[in-house]
Amino acid sequence: MAIDGSVDQRFSSRLGLLLSALGIAVGTGNIWRFPRIAAQCGSDDGAGALIIAWLIFLFLWSIPLIITEYLIGRKYRYGVVGSFVKGIGKRFAWMGAFVVFVAAAISFFYAVIVGWAIYYFIQMLIFPLPQTSVDSMQIWETFQRSNMPFILHFLAVAVGIFVIWKGIVSIEKVNKVLIPLLVLIIIAAVIRALLLPGALDGIAYLFSVDWQQLKTPDIWLHALTQNAWDTGAGWGLFLCYATYMQVRHGAVKNAFITGFGNNIISLLIAIMIFGTVFSVLQYGLGYTDPEVLNVMQTSGPASTGLTFIWMPQLFALMPGGNILAIFFFLGLACAGFSSLISMLELSSRTLVDKGLKRKHAVLIVGAVVYLVGVPSAMNLNVLSNQDFVWGLGLMLSGVFIAIFAARYGLNKLKGDNGLITGDWRLRSWWNILIRYFVPTAGVVLLTWWIWLSITQFAPEEWYNPFATFSVVTVLVQWVAVLIIFALFNKKIAGLK
Repeated sequence: MAIDGSVDQRFSSRLGLLLSALGIAVGTGNIWRFPRIAAQCGSDDGAGALIIAWLIFLFLWSIPLIITEYLIGRKYRYGVVGSFVKGIGKRFAWMGAFVVFVAAAISFFYAVIVGWAIYYFIQMLIFPLPQTSVDSMQIWETFQRSNMPFILHFLAVAVGIFVIWKGIVSIEKVNKVLIPLLVLIIIAAVIRALLLPGALDGIAYLFSVDWQQLKTPDIWLHALTQNAWDTGAGWGLFLCYATYMQVRHGAVKNAFITGFGNNIISLLIAIMIFGTVFSVLQYGLGYTDPEVLNVMQTSGPASTGLTFIWMPQLFALMPGGNILAIFFFLGLACAGFSSLISMLELSSRTLVDKGLKRKHAVLIVGAVVYLVGVPSAMNLNVLSNQDFVWGLGLMLSGVFIAIFAARYGLNKLKGDNGLITGDWRLRSWWNILIRYFVPTAGVVLLTWWIWLSITQFAPEEWYNPFATFSVVTVLVQWVAVLIIFALFNKKIAGLK
């Protein structure tokens, strides 16, 4: 048990748990990342291949892992590292530490993106919308060259630390406001986008399938990492929140609701952005499908600027677009905060399990997240690299959590969950997916991607550790972290 008694806290209601779980799942991964990944993976014939693979992994990867995290957290009432130590032994502490580090590494640059959302909300609130792509790009570049990314990165971290200061009680209260507000904003934005002339062409493109793409590992790799990003599966975040679950709150039904709710939000956001972009560029300016796709794919490194460069300009071309822009970026900020606080809580809880007082743990996490996130605030290529490296790292995290469950004993982990009133009984499909599919899929996809990167995708760049998206930049960073954790495994395992 944590020495400050924080583990004695519980979610006050199932609604509070569900909204907080949705706060983990629904974030900038849905609003900022999903549309740009769909654009990056789209061919001239459509982006539907990614959506098919992405939905498949919802059922085969994300929901089974979310269930597993709920079961582990509710059973042990420890954070990720503590659960690994108590569940399968001290020699596996490095595994739990890696899971925590992946979420922490994402939080370093994630807080930077939340800062962007804050800036654009203020920008939309005070100043007129940009009327041309030159104006929009100037806003983006002026912002990136200023000190504002550092200031707002600090603000995002500071607000997140303030929210988690008192533990799950304050987290639950904040999510009860943020998540319903976010959903209302998204619904309003989608309805407005659907009413634009030519928007249906963008939606048709989004859901049109180029079946040849499903034969390439790249689509499946992006689909898996994006679904893990979308839902929060394999991050250890649900495990952390599950330590505060009441026993009567079932794991299975909550996992399905979280997964479905998250993916619906992602699709709504993609419908809004693709519909809006195609309406303005194709219907309004006469662009062809490939030209529209090129614009979406070249908005900053890996389309990082798609949401921030193009959406303000597109809102400017709509009647009432100024109001919609304000609410859109407010929703993006809300989504970012709801996910950021879960990441900060995960890291803080790990230090609390180590024996630190909560206030000290929270302050340490805040300082580290800000300082290590500064390079991403300074350079978009660094941010893109970290997004790429640790987005892929979610696959390894998912594999580690599946290994935990299989080693501990799947039937033993399930326990009497099926007897909880109102929850669904776990059947053999979960055992099969966690024991066999998740580890196999993670290893096969990574191996497949590495081989094709060396032989086809980037034969002249794969070995360059300083290239933003190379194989070696991923492996070097993963191996460095894993070696450090393996060397300090005994110290990591020495939990209170």
